[in-house]
Amino acid sequence: MLLRRRRVETLDAVERLVGMQAQVPRDPYVALWSRLDRFRPERLAEPLGDRLAVRMTLLRGTLHLVTADDALALRPLVQPVVERTLYGSSPLRTVAGSVDVDELLAMFEDLFAEGPRTRAQLVEAIAERWPERDASSLGYAMYLLPTVQVTPRGIWGRSGASAFTTVERWLGRPIEATTEPDEMIVRYLAAFGPSAVADAQSWSGLTGLKAVFERLRPRLRTFRDDRGRELFDVPGAPLIARETPAPVRFLPEYDNVLLGHDDRSRIGPPELKGWTEVGWGSVLIDGFGAARWRADLGPDRSTLWVEQFGKIPRADRAEVAQEGDRLLGFLAPETDRRDVRFRTFRTPAASR
Repeated sequence: MLLRRRRVETLDAVERLVGMQAQVPRDPYVALWSRLDRFRPERLAEPLGDRLAVRMTLLRGTLHLVTADDALALRPLVQPVVERTLYGSSPLRTVAGSVDVDELLAMFEDLFAEGPRTRAQLVEAIAERWPERDASSLGYAMYLLPTVQVTPRGIWGRSGASAFTTVERWLGRPIEATTEPDEMIVRYLAAFGPSAVADAQSWSGLTGLKAVFERLRPRLRTFRDDRGRELFDVPGAPLIARETPAPVRFLPEYDNVLLGHDDRSRIGPPELKGWTEVGWGSVLIDGFGAARWRADLGPDRSTLWVEQFGKIPRADRAEVAQEGDRLLGFLAPETDRRDVRFRTFRTPAASR
């Protein structure tokens, strides 16, 4: 949905992308603005408020926005990813054996039964029950449960504490007893194929997907890329010709398309470090990452900074400026004075 903006219902677009990266609450809005025709923030804010969509820990163990149906269907599939992440690289790994984890999770469930809780409130409860333990590190165990970040956080134009409850309590429905990721992989290919097994594993965080692709092989078609790797796709999916022009697009930080493949040289310059950095989105020119962007929004003036990786041709520069101005109009419609400013990207090493 980046070659032209589509007239698609918002939740249909979210499902087509198999969820949207959502650590930063506004990022799914920017991602949809770049993909949908005449997208307005309320088209996502209202389904979030009505609990038709949620923000929760999913793919790669990171926060995603998904439809309610996908929240219940996808979470059991990525539970191994969440557990591996928490026990492997979070503070929980050093303290998990200091208390009975089942007892800890049961306490969380009891607290969530009373109402949503912030992580700080859960940590306080841990400290009261196990005063000799590292309560702060044990607090990360909350992510072992299928929790959602409750609204109003995540709703455009509103703010709220980062509070959680279980997805089943929030939606009033049980999680599906899904055990195999086959249909999720087919959906991934429909959005991001042709892709290799390694691409799907990088996108999802799951391991051992080779057996899944072999099981799906009769339903898929295959190709070889110029490196000889086998790629898979769904039947009937279009193969876009290399010379097809692609318009300028502004993507939020860590957009799905940037994380959809293990080989990110398909979308951006692999030699540059730091261009996908917290606080910075990406600018696609002819379908390839050519710059990064950040918006400084204010009541009187809003400025969009575009840091170009190389010299952008004049015609492309004009298109970047026009699309950037439209993005500022979306992000800060009440601001009359808007500027799009260009400067050269410098890697951390080059700036020292």
